Amino acid sequence: MTTRLSTATLPAIKTAVTPAYTRADLTAGIVHFGVGNFHRAHQAVYLDALFNLGEGHDWALVGAGVRAADEAMRQKLMGQDWFTTVVEQEADHSAAHITGAMIDYLPPGDSAAVISRLADPAIRIVSLTITEGGYYIDPASQTFDPTHPDIAHDATHFDAPKTAFGLILAGLVKRREAGIAPFTVMSCDNIPGNGHVTENAVAGLAALIHPELAEWVKSSVSFPNGMVDRITPATSEREKTLLANQFGIDDAWPVFCESFKQWVLEDNFPAGRPALEKVGVHFVPDVAPYEHMKIRILNGGHATIAYPAGLLDIHFVHEAMEHPLVSAFLKKVETEEIIPVVPPVPDTDLDAYFALCERRFANPKIGDTVRRLALDGSNRQPKFIIPSALDRIRDGQSVTGLALVSALWCRYCFGTTDSGAEIEPNDPNWDRLNAQAIKAKDNPKAWLEMADIYGDLARAPDFIAAFTKALNALWMQGTARTLEGYLAGRH
Repeated sequence: MTTRLSTATLPAIKTAVTPAYTRADLTAGIVHFGVGNFHRAHQAVYLDALFNLGEGHDWALVGAGVRAADEAMRQKLMGQDWFTTVVEQEADHSAAHITGAMIDYLPPGDSAAVISRLADPAIRIVSLTITEGGYYIDPASQTFDPTHPDIAHDATHFDAPKTAFGLILAGLVKRREAGIAPFTVMSCDNIPGNGHVTENAVAGLAALIHPELAEWVKSSVSFPNGMVDRITPATSEREKTLLANQFGIDDAWPVFCESFKQWVLEDNFPAGRPALEKVGVHFVPDVAPYEHMKIRILNGGHATIAYPAGLLDIHFVHEAMEHPLVSAFLKKVETEEIIPVVPPVPDTDLDAYFALCERRFANPKIGDTVRRLALDGSNRQPKFIIPSALDRIRDGQSVTGLALVSALWCRYCFGTTDSGAEIEPNDPNWDRLNAQAIKAKDNPKAWLEMADIYGDLARAPDFIAAFTKALNALWMQGTARTLEGYLAGRH
């Protein structure tokens, strides 16, 4: 017997921690773009914890989206009064709690409604989790691309924008015209300098409309940088069934995640902010060292295991960590090539941080998939892997392992595993990647022709040589033997 999640049924749910606050006491203070699993397992959880302390009730969340697909999430959450069941899973325990930090979700595509809410003086923060690929960044230069068709549309259709940045800018302009102070724009995505990247997108769009508007954005709007972390896989029928069987709760879109979570933020909120330091958020003057650590060691580690595991037909991430070649490959690349070029982090032992990452990756209950880690390599490799290789090339150091990571990505994009099983498209740019990977089978340098991804690295002789040797080995020997050769020092 299961209980369908809603306001009416909340008192009957005894298998999960439920909000200690009354939803009627909450008022909106934050509009959030990108109401996906990570947001609901991270920012919404921190706010829920603060509300449970009896504080910050004027900082409730209002969801917003710009994709047609966002409507499916909105409908499911609306059907359960915006509640979400968050299930934290570790090897030896599982625990569920229900969050109520969201109190509304604006209809995707209704630009007028979104802009009107953004112009509300009560909204003092606008936050985003729109994925690494949502910021219109040129992969090689890592700068804002003002020529993207979506951005060009918003520059010429300012009253009906399509992008989150067009909507944010329209909301800021409406506030400016009404004499209302700007809200703070807070990215919660895994991008180095995510605040700077977000500022470049908003100001870059503004510059296409009027140079003076761009200058106003730069001088008047705050864009704090932040580092966020929590492993949160996609929700499938597996998770819904587990929730029903273990906790007796019927949730249309629950979130399963690990118990670990981390949020480091620059304290730059002129319009005010919730007292999140009371629930574990770490406010610092400079978040860059924490970002580098997380993006290169954790996200770079995910990229390192994703493609060999995918080529070996491994489905779950914890199964990849159980494979002796994959786990040993991760450790060797991290300890010999990634961690040595990560700048020091205050009060943090980088080796201990990597050991924590290994334990988190090996969590058998999370159900995180290799395919999720392998998703969107064209946006993730330039952020998670290529910067480490560039640093090592600059310092005259070996890139054998990182070149092999790139070669494994290329081999994956060929579209078949070592067993011959088809790999379904797994990147927004899959057609292009697949075509280059096919060319690279006979001419490895063809893969490095993607200058928008590899930039200066594609012209580095040591990287070219290591990549060529690695890709040839993958085609001649297969993934397992290539990994064996690397681990034995033969590559």
